[in-house]
Amino acid sequence: MAKAGAQFHCSACGAVHAKWAGRCEACGAWNSIVEETGPTTGPGGRALGRRRGRGMTLTALSDPEPPLPRARSGIDELDRVLGGGLTPGSAILVGGDPGIGKSTLLLQAAAAFGKAGLAPIYVSGEEAAAQVRMRAHRLGLDGAPVRLAAETSLREILTTLEGERPGLAVIDSIQTVWADTVDSAPGSVTQLRAAAHELTTFAKRRGVSVIMVGHVTKEGQIAGPRVIEHMVDTVLYFEGERGHQFRILRSVKNRFGPAEEIGVFEMTGGGLVEVANPSALFLAERDRPASGSVVFAGIEGTRPVLVEIQALVAPSGLATPRRTVVGWDAGRLAMILAVLEARCAIPFSGMEVYLNIAGGLRITEPAADLAVAAALISARQDIALPADMVVFGEVSLSGALRPVTQAEARLREAAKLGFSRAIAPSQVKAGAESGISIDRIADLAGFVEGVFGSFD
Repeated sequence: MAKAGAQFHCSACGAVHAKWAGRCEACGAWNSIVEETGPTTGPGGRALGRRRGRGMTLTALSDPEPPLPRARSGIDELDRVLGGGLTPGSAILVGGDPGIGKSTLLLQAAAAFGKAGLAPIYVSGEEAAAQVRMRAHRLGLDGAPVRLAAETSLREILTTLEGERPGLAVIDSIQTVWADTVDSAPGSVTQLRAAAHELTTFAKRRGVSVIMVGHVTKEGQIAGPRVIEHMVDTVLYFEGERGHQFRILRSVKNRFGPAEEIGVFEMTGGGLVEVANPSALFLAERDRPASGSVVFAGIEGTRPVLVEIQALVAPSGLATPRRTVVGWDAGRLAMILAVLEARCAIPFSGMEVYLNIAGGLRITEPAADLAVAAALISARQDIALPADMVVFGEVSLSGALRPVTQAEARLREAAKLGFSRAIAPSQVKAGAESGISIDRIADLAGFVEGVFGSFD
């Protein structure tokens, strides 16, 4: 019989179960359900019961509210992702693969905010203070006004923050923090939920900005229950390949700014260096036209970004040819291949297809459909598109091209980098102000006929 107060949580998705089972019904993971005892006291150590509360203070929706002040770090790419700077009392969760550079980024950010007068405290639960100082020395941050601590006890961390009252606290990482009021191991679902709740509550109560580092699972999601992402104000993902020098800081949730905004950094021997013009960086090695290479004019958050889409189509001797995708959705690639075969009579059966987004960037918007289709046809027919051409547009299952948002911003970014032609859906009205010649196409079949000619 289960102990009083005990619950069963899935360590993969955080779902709550009435009893133990070998397989989680919510996410389908096996052997992920563990028994954990919940806290028996409320905030401040008070026993949970039916005692009446003090009531809430209500305000009118029309009451004037002063604009939120923001502290800027001076790192423009970081400030952009945060929505214009760091908001007091905000709780931020930063996730990323091991070794991608999360600790390096946050140490540099803490040093920058320290120079802005926030008196940051950097709490490391994975490294000793001496190891953090070694990294700071390598990054040239020896004299930065950042105070260090190596601690994993939530009680000790909150007591120190209550007494010091910093403007910013960095917790690296939330998986190592444990609360002594919770009867479970550090890193468990209950511990993560309790630690994130207490730190977020402290941030709101004292007006201290708290940045928490979170590990990610093999699926690329922040480890622990999804409720942690709902608790905080901002969720950032630090993306990129460890063998590649580019890093992308992406906001997937932001209560104080636009979501899906990105900041681009380059990993160097002296730390992370911001990239002011990522479009020029992603296209730096594109010196001459090549088959299978197409420039896509995309939008990441509020920023227009030009990126090269590369495709390779080769005959295959396998019964099931390979379909390999890096930086794009594999399901959407299968859809584009099916539309090309059904609506344009361009077969890809018996051929291996490889698709890559240059620079380590991951594209999620459907406006890349037409550029992907152009790259696939270009690689299959070994026909290079003009070097001064950009492509964007969403492809429907009927083969029609659907309009995309912020077309004018895409074209202005392309004109700034020297492109003079664009292929876009027929509904796009922009283009005159940017000075780019636009070929407006109604459907994918018309695009294939007009750009590549007929197929036998």
